[in-house]
Amino acid sequence: MDGGDDKRPAAPANPAPRTAVVVNPVKVADLDGFRRTVDDALAAAGWPEPTWYETTVEDPGHGQAREAVRAGAEIVFACGGDGTVRACVTALAGTDVLLAVLPQGTGNLLAANLGLDADPAAGLAVAVERGMRRLDVGVVDDRCFAVMAGMGFDAQLLDATAERAKKHLGWPAYVVGAVRHLRDRPMRVTIRIDGGPPLRRRARTVLVANVGRLQGGVRLLADAEPDDGWLDVAVLNPRTLGHWLAMAWALLRRRGAVPRMELFRARRVEIVSDRAQPRELDGDLIEPGRSLTAEIRPGALWLCVPRPERNPDLSVDAAAAAERGGRLVEEARRE
Repeated sequence: MDGGDDKRPAAPANPAPRTAVVVNPVKVADLDGFRRTVDDALAAAGWPEPTWYETTVEDPGHGQAREAVRAGAEIVFACGGDGTVRACVTALAGTDVLLAVLPQGTGNLLAANLGLDADPAAGLAVAVERGMRRLDVGVVDDRCFAVMAGMGFDAQLLDATAERAKKHLGWPAYVVGAVRHLRDRPMRVTIRIDGGPPLRRRARTVLVANVGRLQGGVRLLADAEPDDGWLDVAVLNPRTLGHWLAMAWALLRRRGAVPRMELFRARRVEIVSDRAQPRELDGDLIEPGRSLTAEIRPGALWLCVPRPERNPDLSVDAAAAAERGGRLVEEARRE
């Protein structure tokens, strides 16, 4: 299972590719205006009008993205929150169709790692400029994740953070949710790395990461690379307020080891807790459970990125892309 050295053909190089937009209409305040912006910007780039698919409560984007692939789309735009993007990741993994992210709503973990915000300009520029990079994805059951899976505290704070708070505060709302659970009892977990002997730990959370950036741009795992064929497994066990503060300080300084965090690398990891825990994939809550098993699929996803060079930080050049995207949108509005 080597990462990125297979012989799958490169993503399409058509100068005017067929595109589709999978959008969660609930997450977009002005859907008609948003649609005009996307359509006009792509037209200004010389691309044909995209086909639009709206998600539903029953299907957050997987079926729509698969339908887009069957209809011949070469690039699929995922427009919504974490659930919409993750559904598109699952649908497109293993295909040669490019995924482009136009984040909407209150939070989007993959977009945070790409340095993109809710203004579609940067995401449109990244897609039009065709900065293509083939990423690994993680798989839990039949669901894929591009950023990370988690069990314990990280999923708990997602569950504890109200949508209204996220809408008004943005990512700092998660801090408010986290404070409620700082003193909760840790879980006892058994971890198997690539079928090895069981490792028994007390933990507040276990993260299985493909890349290392959290909400708000905080980089938790400095050595995590999105295309190295490995998952980075982080076991965090802060027990006191002092431990939490020391961890936060280390993350804010962005250098040195993070205290109370133990790291492993795996192609497959099995985590079993002593009791049911909240769980999440790419910032999207899934059903609670006592176990989480994840494995890597190297080079499974083509993603539009600000800069295609191999770099663990996918957000490189995002600010410049936003400026170029702004000019593209303005030019489209003048036409």
